[in-house]
Amino acid sequence: MLKLRTHYVEKPWGRTDLPSIFSATEGRQIGEVWFEGPDGQDLPLLVKYIFTSERLSIQVHPNDAQAMARGLRRGKAEIWYILDCEPGAALGIGLIRPMTAEAFRAAATDGSIEQLVDWKPVKPGDCYFIPAGTVHTIGAGITLVEIQQNADITYRLYDYGRPRALHLEDGAAVSHLAPYARALIEAPLGTERQIIANTEAPFTLDLVHWHGEKSVSLPDSKQMWFTPLSGAGTVNGEVWAKGDCLLLTGDCTIDVTTPASILLATPR
Repeated sequence: MLKLRTHYVEKPWGRTDLPSIFSATEGRQIGEVWFEGPDGQDLPLLVKYIFTSERLSIQVHPNDAQAMARGLRRGKAEIWYILDCEPGAALGIGLIRPMTAEAFRAAATDGSIEQLVDWKPVKPGDCYFIPAGTVHTIGAGITLVEIQQNADITYRLYDYGRPRALHLEDGAAVSHLAPYARALIEAPLGTERQIIANTEAPFTLDLVHWHGEKSVSLPDSKQMWFTPLSGAGTVNGEVWAKGDCLLLTGDCTIDVTTPASILLATPR
């Protein structure tokens, strides 16, 4: 068992008013809080909190085969779990209609892609799986947890005029130029359900609501990312609370001192 360390990442669309569970950031515009392992350890998954004051770039990620063709270890699929949002907040997922690659590149170039992305209103407890190749963005006023394949590869398609590099040709080549076909997954805090199975994604994700003592026994080759969204307790004597993320291995005894909703992620 290992408590993963927090790494604060500044973003132009981030916020200065993070929840109190995170350390003071002295006015820095923090967009992401990553939970990382020891230096040099290539873990298959990465858990993040994301905080938005503006829209993220419209972007896309390659799949495993496309990423490995570029010399990378893996592509990037991800899941978003909405913790909090302002009224009217939305996620952009997929396109409102099928497009040709030529029309898609033209829309990204002239900015009309912003109106062609399918903007979906969200509320706390909503979850969306974003397979590699899905054109996507996160709107303003949202706090979410993202569980993703641990790959730092993002192709920005449109960035609202911010002075950052775009990757239009690479992005268009891997984009699924069609509407998003998956249904909304609803998993409010305090409920239990499997959010995604490993037949659909490179990892499983479950929301559990625990109280009292639990035990987890993982084979030597397995790891589990333990992300409490509420509550508090200990794992093998190590204290945890909302805002932490632990990497579980082997046999773990989990004592829940305050009833807790926890995301459990396990790679294939």
